[in-house]
Amino acid sequence: MSDDLKLSAEAAHTLQRWHAMLAAADLKALPELLAPDAVFRSPMAHTPYPGAPVVSMILNTVFKVFEDFVYHRELATADGNSVVLEFSARVGDKQLKGIDLIRFNEQGQIIEFEVMIRPLSGLQALGDEMGRRLAPYLAKAKG
Repeated sequence: MSDDLKLSAEAAHTLQRWHAMLAAADLKALPELLAPDAVFRSPMAHTPYPGAPVVSMILNTVFKVFEDFVYHRELATADGNSVVLEFSARVGDKQLKGIDLIRFNEQGQIIEFEVMIRPLSGLQALGDEMGRRLAPYLAKAKG
């Protein structure tokens, strides 16, 4: 984690654990980082996916779909409760760049995880693969 981030101590601890899980390629403890009412905002869907179990399922699946994933920059908001993480990855032969916008509650739990991705070809490759793996689950989760 960058020294110039000004996250709250609780959010910084959660972010440190997130990075450690990614480095270890083991997201088993992810549910511990999520607030029960956490939401995931997909770059492919208009409405958010609610609930910690759904957010965990999506992030675990994305982690398996992405290849050569790496974070490049971290930027914190002035209130210390949100961070923007710039990343790059590959899905098949499609390169992509994106950002994770993560908002934390006062306890440091993730309450919102929003992803934005470019270019369109990379987003389409990700959407196709995520849909193949999760479409029935996500349709049911959205109700």
